Amino acid sequence: MDLAALRVFRAVAEEGSVTRAAERLHTVQSNVTTRIRQLEELLDIALFDRINRRLVITPAGRLLLDYAERLLVLAEEAREAIRAFDTPKGLLRLGSMETTAAARLPLLLAAFRRRYPEVDLRLQAAPTQQLLQDVLHHRIDLALVAAPVHHPELAVAVAVIEELILVSAADHPTVADPRQLDTVSICTFREGCSYRQRLIDWLRGAGITVNRINEFGAFEAIIGCVAAGMGFSLLPRSVLDSHLVAGTIRAHPTPPAVARTETLLVWRHDRSRHPARDAFTALLREKLHG
Repeated sequence: MDLAALRVFRAVAEEGSVTRAAERLHTVQSNVTTRIRQLEELLDIALFDRINRRLVITPAGRLLLDYAERLLVLAEEAREAIRAFDTPKGLLRLGSMETTAAARLPLLLAAFRRRYPEVDLRLQAAPTQQLLQDVLHHRIDLALVAAPVHHPELAVAVAVIEELILVSAADHPTVADPRQLDTVSICTFREGCSYRQRLIDWLRGAGITVNRINEFGAFEAIIGCVAAGMGFSLLPRSVLDSHLVAGTIRAHPTPPAVARTETLLVWRHDRSRHPARDAFTALLREKLHG
């Protein structure tokens, strides 16, 4: 059972299709089919059921997938340990919430690249829940996400404490208490964003009906639509200061229990040694905490 076969098997399991797996692996479909057939013959068990032209993983296949993930990660760790024994080198896959990427990371990433030019740093922006899944499934090495995070397979460190504020269009009267409102529309990130859920829980807890959720993939779009009067949003002050100074949006009183939140750095416990990740973590603490 070689690593190349396991990579093919994992791709098919995740894609549910030989065609998509072949595209992802930049190979031909016949190679993918052959690899899967050889694995099934080696193990003497079906790894996929063929249902309506789709491959559905069997219980035995799911068990193998767990081992395949661990073996492939160990193989990658072995390569990285040899390539970057003491000096950070190689690939570092970083995930971050959109707002954190915009407000906190530009200067930090520039400093990291200057200090560690041999690290191939790649950044992916996504909601917290997606980032957590990506870390757990070894698709990224570490991520900046919103608290709280409680998972036995994840190591967690506080990166920065953010202040969240409720904002609306500049001409909206000040909302001293959300209970002044009966219904509201909100502008927010897609489902899986912790700020979105915090805002919805706060409003519903105050007896307010959220009658419309306008979803966006970038904080600039959210701010623009808030400024246009399309609804309220709850965002970190760190990405709003220039807009508040310009007077394009208005901030409203936000209770401490809602306003204070921690941005966490998370990674897998079992990735015990990763020089590039450790170097990034150290630099983040240096830059954000002085």
